[in-house]
Amino acid sequence: MERILIVDDNIDIAELESYILKSEGYETVITHSGEEALEVINKEKFDLILMDIMMDGISGIELCAKVRDKVDCSIIFVTAKANLVDKMIGFEIGADDYITKPFENQELVSRVKAHLRKDKRNKSIPKGNIIKIGDIQINKENYEVLKKDKKIKLSTKEFEILLYLMENAGLVLSKEQIYENVWKSSYGDIGSVAVHIKNLRDKIDKEEKYIITVWGFGYKFTKEINE
Repeated sequence: MERILIVDDNIDIAELESYILKSEGYETVITHSGEEALEVINKEKFDLILMDIMMDGISGIELCAKVRDKVDCSIIFVTAKANLVDKMIGFEIGADDYITKPFENQELVSRVKAHLRKDKRNKSIPKGNIIKIGDIQINKENYEVLKKDKKIKLSTKEFEILLYLMENAGLVLSKEQIYENVWKSSYGDIGSVAVHIKNLRDKIDKEEKYIITVWGFGYKFTKEINE
């Protein structure tokens, strides 16, 4: 049974999320502060974390930054903060998805199921799968990305987008294709793709010679690099 950690200082919302997910067969643990969640995460293992952003004390943004390197599961923000800047900050520090309050029960369930399926698939990837294009190398086994032999730290979603782009190097991929293949859903915020692409470029491709924008359609990862 998958275990889901819920972090929200609103008791009613936390209990609602727990009720919805328990009805789907998941085990849930509720914490009502970033401080409490940090203690629990240091002691226990979870398959997914849902967290609010606006909390007294340690905020969701701070908590995500503190635990991102300690957990290998998806982190989904469930929050009333929904502007682009908030999303960019969340994705930059390692969040994998974003659900805006108030949410539909089925949306919460669908997002959770999609991320849990994705995490299972990623953990079952065969060993020895390495893709290298130019100075960038990605290892599908250990989630490692290198540029000029230097390890680059990416969030789970950034890694998955980079992997999808590199596996399809040379092909122009629409934002819809990227979203459906990475998020494993056609329901959600397609604009999240552009935010993650920007973060990827900031980390591995500031010159934009690998990830090429095809205006009016999407993106392409260069198949060959001429140095």
